[in-house]
Amino acid sequence: MSNFQTSPQRHANMAAIKSKDTKPEMVVRKWLWSHGYRYRLNHPRLPGKPDIVMRKYRACIFVNGCFWHGHEGCKYYTVPKTNTEFWVNKVKRNKERDLKVQHELAAMGWHSITIWECELKPVKREDTLESLAYTLNKIFLQDRTVKQYEIPEEEPMMAAEDVPTAYKNKVT
Repeated sequence: MSNFQTSPQRHANMAAIKSKDTKPEMVVRKWLWSHGYRYRLNHPRLPGKPDIVMRKYRACIFVNGCFWHGHEGCKYYTVPKTNTEFWVNKVKRNKERDLKVQHELAAMGWHSITIWECELKPVKREDTLESLAYTLNKIFLQDRTVKQYEIPEEEPMMAAEDVPTAYKNKVT
């Protein structure tokens, strides 16, 4: 496809791209709300200001654009033919930042879920959102189950076994 835009036109197009309330994000938000999941948006006190924060599940949902976050193997991620070095570095920085944010959230006890723009196309949308619901429910159940803790014994003691004391194995 030929590029018919001048540099100022291209700049204006790129500057108009939003980072909040994008169409893929709105699809996820509407589906979550209609299925009874409640959330907060862009929580400023969490690293990376996640797109959707679900405190009940301690989960952060990031809705990533395939181009901007470098979704490998996706037809929507192609490196532009002009200013290639800039775009490769930009996507690389975005990937590094995403990974750093996920590690910080994990250290704080939060689960990170990434949904890619291409997974929200009409063909895959329902499967992706059902998978999201399954993941959220699994997180909820996993975090709230009672964990059985066992204290490992070095050597199990017999019920009628003599217990050594400080007086050279004499039982008093």
